[in-house]
Amino acid sequence: MKLSQLHNYLINYTAISSSYFHCLSMGSFFIHTPTLLFLLLIAMAAAAALVQGQGTRVGFYSSTCPQAESIVQKTVISHFQSNPAIAPGLLRMHFHDCFVRGCDASILINGSSTEKTTGPNRLINGYDVIDDAKTQLEAACPGVVSCADILALATRDSVVLTKGLTWKVPTGRRDGRVSLASEVNNLPGPRDSIDVQKQKFADKGLNDQDLVTLVGGHTIGTSACRFFSYRLYNFSNTTANGADPSMDASFVTQLQALCPADGDASRRIALDTGSQNTFDTSFFTNLMNGRGVLESDQKLWTDASTKTFVQRFLGVRGLLGLNFNLEFGRSMVKMSNIGVKTGTDGEIRRVCTAIN
Repeated sequence: MKLSQLHNYLINYTAISSSYFHCLSMGSFFIHTPTLLFLLLIAMAAAAALVQGQGTRVGFYSSTCPQAESIVQKTVISHFQSNPAIAPGLLRMHFHDCFVRGCDASILINGSSTEKTTGPNRLINGYDVIDDAKTQLEAACPGVVSCADILALATRDSVVLTKGLTWKVPTGRRDGRVSLASEVNNLPGPRDSIDVQKQKFADKGLNDQDLVTLVGGHTIGTSACRFFSYRLYNFSNTTANGADPSMDASFVTQLQALCPADGDASRRIALDTGSQNTFDTSFFTNLMNGRGVLESDQKLWTDASTKTFVQRFLGVRGLLGLNFNLEFGRSMVKMSNIGVKTGTDGEIRRVCTAIN
């Protein structure tokens, strides 16, 4: 079910409400009230269902495993204290999972040719967090809590630990039974144009604001030099320093020292220079100043269609402001409902690394 449907339901709800009170004022209550009340209840129920998502809802485990969210949270906190890198890792893991086959924890499955074995996923931090939480949940509530829900909850908790705002996570997802390395090819990439990025997000039911908001998750985490070093050396015909002209000159010098042309391509560099461990808007400030590390990130500023959202997150005068932390939670709820399996679809894995 699409959010555009929710918009239409809410419009209908408003129209029905106005009609209802108009009937009251016109003295025709006895004619219209039963029908209007019936329509109101239908519209409200439909709108509520759409807000919750495709069969997911907040508090899904309140009766079957009431301690589920607490167990996940405590597990994330424990791992974060010894390895803060799990925070951007879990965020990236959830994103990559949802963009391939929907949010069904297919990224967690071990095997010789599963999603987990691919370049974008192989070295992600945080797989052990999910496995640990699953072990504890199976001891407390056997066969109840899905790995897909554990990942969604753990991602929210990791953002909070980096000083982001919390949000309510709808749960009720079930786990997928298929994981193919070949299906990871269409993930958003560091060299994607804005049009390509927009299309990849639109294919998942996400709009341009969701694109800018979710890419803003790069406010925490790092990238290997190999994914952006070409920006530092391959523009000799364009700029004196040989770098991408959209980059700040002093920033180029800084990155060239960290990622020399003949250096270690696997070296990790902060995506949000100066604030890589804090969930804030400094990532967007860096884009405005030509200090975006990935080409795809910097294009959010250089392309007029996405620049406006960056400006609104930064509170640029003359534009209607947007609260990044608040909007991030909203976009995450939308993303976490991509292609979810509910009801009798999928399964509840006993261990997250293998199908039952």
